[in-house]
Amino acid sequence: MGDRGGDVNSNLLIPTGTGEPELDAAVWRYLSWDKNPKTRAQIEALLQDGKNKELRERLCSRMAFGTAGLRAAMGAGFSRINDLTIIQTTQGMYHYLQRCFPDFQQRGLVVGYDTRGQTATNCTSERLAKLTAAVFLSRGAQVYLFSRYVPTPFVPYAVQKLGAVAGVMVTASHNRKEDNGYKVYWENGAQVISPHDKEILKCVEENSEPWADSWCENLADSSPLRKDPLEEITKSYMEDLQTVCFHRDLNQKTPMKFVHTSFHGVGHDYVQSAFRVFGFNPPIAVPEQKDPDPNFSTVKCPNPEEGESVLELSLKLAEKEGARLVLATDPDADRLAVAELQDSGRWKVFTGNELAALLGWWMFFTWQKSDGKGDVGDVYMLATAVSSNILYAIAAQEGFHYEDTLPGFKWIGNRAKDLSDKGKTVLFAFEESIGYMCGTAVLDKDGVSAAAVVAEMATYLDSVGMNLEQQLVQIYETYGYHISKTSYFLCYDPITINRIFDRLRNYNGPKTYPQSCGDYGIVYVRDVSSGYDSSQQNKKSLLPVSKSSQMVTFTFQNGCVATLRRSGTEPKVKYYAEMCGSPGKGDRLFLEDELKKVIQVLVEEFLEPSKNGLIWRAVS
Repeated sequence: MGDRGGDVNSNLLIPTGTGEPELDAAVWRYLSWDKNPKTRAQIEALLQDGKNKELRERLCSRMAFGTAGLRAAMGAGFSRINDLTIIQTTQGMYHYLQRCFPDFQQRGLVVGYDTRGQTATNCTSERLAKLTAAVFLSRGAQVYLFSRYVPTPFVPYAVQKLGAVAGVMVTASHNRKEDNGYKVYWENGAQVISPHDKEILKCVEENSEPWADSWCENLADSSPLRKDPLEEITKSYMEDLQTVCFHRDLNQKTPMKFVHTSFHGVGHDYVQSAFRVFGFNPPIAVPEQKDPDPNFSTVKCPNPEEGESVLELSLKLAEKEGARLVLATDPDADRLAVAELQDSGRWKVFTGNELAALLGWWMFFTWQKSDGKGDVGDVYMLATAVSSNILYAIAAQEGFHYEDTLPGFKWIGNRAKDLSDKGKTVLFAFEESIGYMCGTAVLDKDGVSAAAVVAEMATYLDSVGMNLEQQLVQIYETYGYHISKTSYFLCYDPITINRIFDRLRNYNGPKTYPQSCGDYGIVYVRDVSSGYDSSQQNKKSLLPVSKSSQMVTFTFQNGCVATLRRSGTEPKVKYYAEMCGSPGKGDRLFLEDELKKVIQVLVEEFLEPSKNGLIWRAVS
């Protein structure tokens, strides 16, 4: 429901009422609190035009923490990203951190931002970051506010390095240009998880009226409590990057060329620096995309996960420059896409799962050859439950441990921290949506470090007469082919998405799941929303219960594992499916054909796209 804290300014004049008491109260509250004239004007215009439905959508609900903090369209309303909602969220954080950490004012908060912005609302990531800082500064707390845009991984890295109690990154990552977000990290350097996220939102509701000083954006520039960590963190990050560099001498001599695109975001300067750390010549930048542009003017969507359709400029430049490898970081540089030119002239764009197979192999390969490497029984790799099982197959043969987590790097980061604190070595972790964590210097996905690591891996393989695709085939032939398919449907109606999943949970009567899909029998069902897993003796899922998630996994008799899931950051219903072969068997074509058939009936029978108005988009 709508916000409830604070008194409404009784002297406020609004153009007209809505005829709905609760909505009128929400309108008055918003207009009395918001000091940004551009967002106030949006609400006033909706009032004048009598658009009550849109007013309800904007004002009678609040953003909730998803798999990556808050993320929504920029604009007026309690359900959108704007000056007021950022101030409210930060005030809630202040109260919660005050409760959790007696020394939080001295330890402080880290704040970073990307280059997003919207002229219509004067809503830029930098401004929102300064308002976030102002809330804490106005209450006498220290704030480490970066003076320049940074990659998202710099914030969790800085939280650990500086000993701060928390961190905030203002970013919407690879979302459309209309969106922005507020990503929260805890003192351990990992994304915030329950119960902290829920408690922060409770504190937001209890302290929703903005303090007068919270609007003093200039505090971010004038307060002696504000410190700029840019130089220190950049230097320290690049030094720590050397821990995942193993062949600097080889890198310095390689004839290979690399093209990098930062997709109009923050990545250019930082990837250039990372390459220098590894001994490479700087990668060739795509000139049209290397500088920040909040309109993402050369791509339909700023998401390198979409593959060749958004890599057109990069591939053309690579062909012109004689570069065989293209590296693409998303706008906040926490994800990485890779494309490789084959001898046939064909470009191979690796899926997130394929690149993870290569990186997992590489990180273990280099660990095996390192001095003082320790016991393989203390080595771990992690992946989300919707990602490929390739790391599990490698672990089974090589003797290290593999674990999966709920979707979202918040789960990976927190588990990696737990393992590290117990003296374990987490070599690598990933999620299929092109997010990779090489080592544990950053407890989040990191496209900057991953770009340098991939370049070194490609350089090493080139020195022994191989390329990435050839090595991928060798991995599959050694550990078993893992053929996966990931895609999604756009759905802008949450009620429709809930109806799809409610149907799966009551398929043949109340609280019954499907036993088959087309001609394919279903052996097990796991539903993390309810904590149910039919593969376990007690029927309880080993993964944590996540009531806010919509995620159901089916294991079929033919070995296919398929998951249907609502995205935590975008209006999407996603599906993930994989067929796994046995080591030493060249059964790729059979697995591909079987997977295609399962997906077709899965989509038709369980998602019913034509009935539910879903819009299909191919990914991999």
